[in-house]
Amino acid sequence: MPPASTRHSMLPAPSRIRRSREFTETMSHGVRAGRASLVVHLDVPADPSQPAAGHAARAGFVVSKAVGNAVARHLVARRLRALVAVRLDGLPDGSRLVVRALPGSATASSGQLARDLDSSLQKAVARALERSTAHRERGSGPNEAGSMDEGRVR
Repeated sequence: MPPASTRHSMLPAPSRIRRSREFTETMSHGVRAGRASLVVHLDVPADPSQPAAGHAARAGFVVSKAVGNAVARHLVARRLRALVAVRLDGLPDGSRLVVRALPGSATASSGQLARDLDSSLQKAVARALERSTAHRERGSGPNEAGSMDEGRVR
């Protein structure tokens, strides 16, 4: 029997991505990592001082008709929500995660889905942190340290 903390785990409403625009932004701007049954898209704030960086990570799910009929899609979505709920705290603050189920997710066991999710998340987090580090090292414009604003009279 799983520990009490993982039994009946639900993804709370404030932890869910619900707006189409957020799904689109996460999938287009975030890093992607995939396995046989799913693909994760992870968007981590490049700057920890951004307003979203102080908030908890949030997740959304895409389970298309390619996965199966409505019963199969809802089953996959419920399984993925439960798996993500216990892993969301391990993501950087302000992160947005979209988990896209592939057709193989309908026949995958919960254990296989968990392994695919863990592997994909590990790879996506590493890529996102590399990207974030590179962004900070590059700087983001003339207002960084040593900027052209120094000495300017306002």
